[in-house]
Amino acid sequence: MSAGPPVPEDAPVVVRRARVAAAGTPDAPRVLLLHGLASSSSCWEALLPLLDPVCEVWTADLPWRGAGVDGWWEPAPSTWADRAIRAVPGGPDVVVAHSFGAGALLGWLDARCATPDADVAPPRGVVLASPFYRASAEDFAWDTISYYLNHFDKILEDGVRVRSGGRLSEEVRHLMALKVRDRVGCHGWMRFFDTYLKTPTLRTDAMRLPVRIIAGADDFAAFPRDAHALGEALLDASVHVLDGTGHFSMVERPGVFADLTNALIHDVSVPARPGHLSALEYN
Repeated sequence: MSAGPPVPEDAPVVVRRARVAAAGTPDAPRVLLLHGLASSSSCWEALLPLLDPVCEVWTADLPWRGAGVDGWWEPAPSTWADRAIRAVPGGPDVVVAHSFGAGALLGWLDARCATPDADVAPPRGVVLASPFYRASAEDFAWDTISYYLNHFDKILEDGVRVRSGGRLSEEVRHLMALKVRDRVGCHGWMRFFDTYLKTPTLRTDAMRLPVRIIAGADDFAAFPRDAHALGEALLDASVHVLDGTGHFSMVERPGVFADLTNALIHDVSVPARPGHLSALEYN
């Protein structure tokens, strides 16, 4: 179900209301879902029916989606996260972001710490799935670049495998991954890695909203150690590493993912909405 005037399918950011709240739910919490690089809002299909029916759920197709929007890499990814957040009437109470989308959201939260915007209230809680994060610049080395450059197609291929439910042969998955890699292109990859490189500069100590971090124990893209490092850097975070799960925990373990998300939604829905501007500490 959509809300407001239709948005062109080729717009850089396409935000839709994916589900209305259950009838009779006053002040229903609004939840916004942000996907990762070379993915789309379809990655949330298994999760949508499992989210608490009291929620109004919105999805965003971001400019780094599968088909891609030319030049999306020129602005900071936080710019596109900002556009998605502003497109939700009244603003989202909870934002769930995956992978590169989580990096874009962290960049947006960091920008809000530096420059408060009275027109855009920060969410009351955040779920970050498979985030890329390192606490120190020294945590990056030359072999880090080599790994993510030379294994990029393998990371994309694993995404094809999960989303296809294992129905495709290894050869077909590989060919599809190469096509996706070529659509992302060198500029897209550089923007991904640049966003990763900048994570040590994020002002995580000023992000005082509750955060659930969900990682897969078998994730060879965003390693579980990244999730733990981010959890230690944030003031109010819990880290959940799911056994037998890779990079797409919302697809591989939608029930557990939904339980963790619903618990956060419940926790942050207790305070009155007018007070949620205090979720971040502005310096």
